[in-house]
Amino acid sequence: MNRREFITLLGGAAAAWPLGAGAQQLAKLPTIGFLGQSTPAVENQRLAAFLNRLRELGWIEGRTVAIQYGWGGGNVTGLSVQATDLAGKRLELLQEVVPGLRRLAVLANVHTPLGGLQIEEVQTAARTLRFEVVPVEIRRADDITPAIAAIKGRVEALYVANDPLVIMHRVRISTLALVSRLPTMYGAREHVEAGGLMTYAPNFADLYRRAAEYVDKILRGVRPADLPVEQPTKYDLVINLTTAKALGLIVPPALLADEVIE
Repeated sequence: MNRREFITLLGGAAAAWPLGAGAQQLAKLPTIGFLGQSTPAVENQRLAAFLNRLRELGWIEGRTVAIQYGWGGGNVTGLSVQATDLAGKRLELLQEVVPGLRRLAVLANVHTPLGGLQIEEVQTAARTLRFEVVPVEIRRADDITPAIAAIKGRVEALYVANDPLVIMHRVRISTLALVSRLPTMYGAREHVEAGGLMTYAPNFADLYRRAAEYVDKILRGVRPADLPVEQPTKYDLVINLTTAKALGLIVPPALLADEVIE
């Protein structure tokens, strides 16, 4: 994780600032502004990790702290700054599960500058592995179905770049990819829970717990500018074996996954 990923964590997960409580009885409590990239249903596991860690630190919503929520609904321009410096590792893992992989499509939301950046980073990693990359650009939800239909039979696998829009529509993307017989690599485990093949990414629940620790320090008087930017300490390889079997793929025994979904 680099600095962009950490900014996403604090910008997309939690940041403490004096917003002013909406209810009179909460007016005297410190207030946390939580800005989610998609919806509460999509981010419930991450939000739960954040709130649980806050409680462990003595910050209980409605009692010792107020929380105001905002949700981007997947239509957030400039909010997501998820870095893709893990692209090379993800491609290597995908190659282990998809032998002979040489032509890869990259689905990215280019409505934000980050989408184009992620395509470039995958292309850079692919050159080292001698992959050919086919960019698949989307800008809104209506673009997803025709975009995946257009690459059916043209590529051997699909890499889906991180973005609030794609995580909002993860079930649709995973279903369309499976129908098109495309193995998929993602940047978040929620996609694999929705039927995607595999992901290799930081453990976001762990990152949200650590975000709560940052918020705790800010609420106790530490200046945000004095807080260091930390690296993640836990990365997870998650594989959906049901999807692998449906695609006729055999996951090598030597490929040790942190979690297997069946």
